[in-house]
Amino acid sequence: MHVSLDYTLHLADNALVLGQRNAEWTGHGPILEEDIAMSNITLDLIGQARLLYQHAAQLQSGDATEDTLAYLRDGAEFRNYTLLELPHHGPLVGYAQGELDFATTIVRNFLYSTLMALLWQALKKSSDTTLAAIAEKSVKEVRYHLQHSRDWLVKLGDGTDESHQRMQAALDHLFPYTQEFWTHSPMESAAVDVGIGVDVATLRSDWDRIIDEALSEATLQRPAVGGYVTEGKLGLHSEHLGYLLAEMQSLARTLPHATW
Repeated sequence: MHVSLDYTLHLADNALVLGQRNAEWTGHGPILEEDIAMSNITLDLIGQARLLYQHAAQLQSGDATEDTLAYLRDGAEFRNYTLLELPHHGPLVGYAQGELDFATTIVRNFLYSTLMALLWQALKKSSDTTLAAIAEKSVKEVRYHLQHSRDWLVKLGDGTDESHQRMQAALDHLFPYTQEFWTHSPMESAAVDVGIGVDVATLRSDWDRIIDEALSEATLQRPAVGGYVTEGKLGLHSEHLGYLLAEMQSLARTLPHATW
């Protein structure tokens, strides 16, 4: 596969899958302001995905479009981090009214946005000029996503006993999945070799610093990690991606030739 294409699809799939997950909050935000904020973050992510899929379609031979890449690929073809496809809950409290846990959403957005604020900044120097231009736009958006999630991380982590407990539980649940950020894949290594991509390992110290500073302010403990490292970016996903794609792709697959 074309190096730039494979790498671009990885970035696009990340944005699309997290955008789809965050869209599940639309109309269900804990307060009106957060309902709107989460919708805006979702639109930013979907917008990034569209630009990336459009670029990928131009790189790919044949009749690929942004829609076919988003809606007509199967789960094993997606290259997003496993972290991003997980549902909005970890170990739910017994009295939970549904499966939308704001703590889980905030922690995931914080962990991922911290990475992408660094990655998009570095990708502004990509030898793929289109990807560099997308990075220029996206880094401004993701800095807001990071600030939003960090503010809530601190507010809830250093809040009531219950909010602290729920934030720590979400952190304990999700943090092990960040190990996938730092593992090398053939797709990423090839992109780095030709100057298209960024070696994420070079971002790790800055990511650790931002994470640790925020967790300290939020009075949260950074979990120890180990064991199995997920491989979503290699196409090995959890069972959750299949359900997410079934909902997201159902209309496009039912009416593949429909136009708006």
